[in-house]
Amino acid sequence: MLDLNTLDGSTWDVVISGTGLPQAFLALALSRSGKKILHIDKNDYYGGSEAAFSLQEAEEWVKRVNNVHNSMPFESASLSRPVVSDGEDDDLSFSRAYTLSLSPQLLFSKSRFLPSLVSSRVYRQLEFQAVGSWWIYQHSTGSEANSQPAGLQRVPSSREDVFTDETMSMKSKRSLMKLLRQLMQQENDQESEAESEVDQNMQFQDLLEAKYRIPSDLFDPLLSLSLSLKSMDTTHSMNAIPNIKRHISSIGVFGPGFGAVLAKWGGGAEFSQAACRACAVGGGIYALGREIKKVDGITEGNESEKLNIYLTDNESVRSSYVVGSGWDLPEQIQRERVHPYSRITRSIMVVNSPLEILFPQTSENGPVPAGAVVTIPSRNSDPPTYLLVHSSDTGECPANQCIIYGYVLLPAEKGKIVLETAVDNFLKSVDSKAKVIWGAHFTQLGCLEREMVVAENLKGSHDNVFSFPAPALDLAFDDGLIDQVKQVWKAIMGDEVDENNFLKFDDREGMIDEEEANETM
Repeated sequence: MLDLNTLDGSTWDVVISGTGLPQAFLALALSRSGKKILHIDKNDYYGGSEAAFSLQEAEEWVKRVNNVHNSMPFESASLSRPVVSDGEDDDLSFSRAYTLSLSPQLLFSKSRFLPSLVSSRVYRQLEFQAVGSWWIYQHSTGSEANSQPAGLQRVPSSREDVFTDETMSMKSKRSLMKLLRQLMQQENDQESEAESEVDQNMQFQDLLEAKYRIPSDLFDPLLSLSLSLKSMDTTHSMNAIPNIKRHISSIGVFGPGFGAVLAKWGGGAEFSQAACRACAVGGGIYALGREIKKVDGITEGNESEKLNIYLTDNESVRSSYVVGSGWDLPEQIQRERVHPYSRITRSIMVVNSPLEILFPQTSENGPVPAGAVVTIPSRNSDPPTYLLVHSSDTGECPANQCIIYGYVLLPAEKGKIVLETAVDNFLKSVDSKAKVIWGAHFTQLGCLEREMVVAENLKGSHDNVFSFPAPALDLAFDDGLIDQVKQVWKAIMGDEVDENNFLKFDDREGMIDEEEANETM
């Protein structure tokens, strides 16, 4: 048996560096291939960019972001806690009562990511919860004498919602119904594809105004359903329309009144750990606290297809393939990226109120959701602010509290101010006694628009080195991640590849409980 105290001199088919989602799902895809897999991570935790932390771990992570530059796709991190007077309670519970996620994204029932969780049997280790209502925070309007107070408005996100909405005029209802009906027709009728392509060549606002006669007071609700991080006047239909179609077509698949779910206990971190456990059951070896410092090609005889990999602690191993991300592999084996990454300002805030008003039952026979989406439109041409609100049912915080995950496409300093102001105004509108009792702000680097996945773009400086890009800056899990994993999997499998078997596994006969794999990880 391999002595994990020293990997020095060992030989592998594949060495994977980093336990973020793409690396974890590659390990899962290879878990029954019979290949020898070494899966390492320079961190002392699993999940990479999708990790989840206790309070203490989150505070240590913030320090690491600022002290070890370019070590992960995050920067400009900071913490905030309110000053508490002597004798006052800050309402925070103990550190491990919290599981704060770096990847709280939504998973739509029509996502291409979801079938991979099912066909690979990973879903058996996960617990999903409904994401219910979409909300818009309406700023106060009008003169002081005739003003409309600020407050929340529920976004009608299905035809049933439109019918029952009492705030919309009949004209607005007819226009919105026409749009929803046509989008659903395009989704179900291939003959409508040509028309759909024409629609997607327009700016989103132009499409709504010119083709569907949508009144301007519905622009913000429709933008929120698209989850566009850009302002209305810079959002393209190419990105907005597919997302709205995904939203509408997802409703009712898992249950009445909702179309998206979240993973309990930490979002994407749960996906990553479940995938890594499956690889460990299949014989993969896991080692945290190991980092690749250098990779050299070997030119000696039969070893010409292998790589010499130098790890921390003066260890070296050999492998046919090396896979990681731009933050898990040394620069000397990476290709320079053609387009720079975008940046988004994010926040994680613990609130001392359950904010129950945000989580009404999805329908008469539907579940009580554990998540809600709040959009706060900008009053100028800036992008909107999004808040993903998770109740304590997610296991991310104690009872009578909730977690708010904030997103805004603005630079760090301005973005932090906008997020703090947005959350402050939002809390005042739903619970005047609610306050933020712990907060973290940071900038994330990533891909703003969907990138075409080509195997050549994932290759490093050596044909047997592959580097995954930074995660997509999206509020929903990125389907493109599965495409990236598949491209690398095909390259590694070579002549043995059968695309029909990608992430499709039968239940193991007499399989040990995969939870036991934790003991080997």
